[in-house]
Amino acid sequence: MNYQQLETICAEACKLIKQTGAYIKEQLDDQHAVEFFEKGIHDFVTHVDKNSERMLIEGLSEILPGSGFLAEENVANTQQKDLMWIVDPLDGTTNFIHSIPLYCISVALVQNGETIIGIVYEINMQECFSAWKGSKAFMNGKQIKVSATGNMDHALFATGFPYYDYSRMGPYMDLFSYLVQNTSGLRRLGSAAVDLAYVACGRFEGFYEYGLHPWDVAAGAFLVQQAGGNVCDFKEENNYIYGKEIIATNGVIFNEFMHVVKKYFS
Repeated sequence: MNYQQLETICAEACKLIKQTGAYIKEQLDDQHAVEFFEKGIHDFVTHVDKNSERMLIEGLSEILPGSGFLAEENVANTQQKDLMWIVDPLDGTTNFIHSIPLYCISVALVQNGETIIGIVYEINMQECFSAWKGSKAFMNGKQIKVSATGNMDHALFATGFPYYDYSRMGPYMDLFSYLVQNTSGLRRLGSAAVDLAYVACGRFEGFYEYGLHPWDVAAGAFLVQQAGGNVCDFKEENNYIYGKEIIATNGVIFNEFMHVVKKYFS
């Protein structure tokens, strides 16, 4: 697909995602409490997750007929295809359940393993972050860039706490402690996709986490790259979508941060 085709598909997908986001927000506004189920250890799902995923899959199938899906709630259950949508219909479900106003929809389009479109829509602020292959990164149509902060002492980081895989908690907490003492701050917002979008637009200088899934990171990682940042796994390799670990930075502090990460995750 050429640049113009990707731009058109991205615009149509953004429109669908915003409509789905409005549905999600209405569901929370209309109910005092959202019923949820535990699908795994500390891993929750609501009817809103499933319904929004169906809406996204139906709409994306119309936008790009014949494409496949890798989605968190597995509503589509499709086989691997050359063009695959990677979909998280509600990243930050725990925030949503508790009426904490930070959660999003994350959608990426991958062609033969290469991400070619990334969209993260933070529903409460109505901020739609988007990019496609060959483009810059945008937020609500305005170009965004990673920050220019050049050292970790002045950098603001984001992370997420492991919720099921505690096998690396020792080095994770050691790194956490180092960053608390040697940066301008560390935040845990509860949505990896939003964290990555915030790196892309310069609100954070860096983000790291392990125990994540492709639908958590595929779109946001692409946004960071298109906005001028760096993304890799803890080994400084490219297995960050399926390898369940990711580092994203503004690029300027990348070497300094990787040196610290490797110290703890050797």
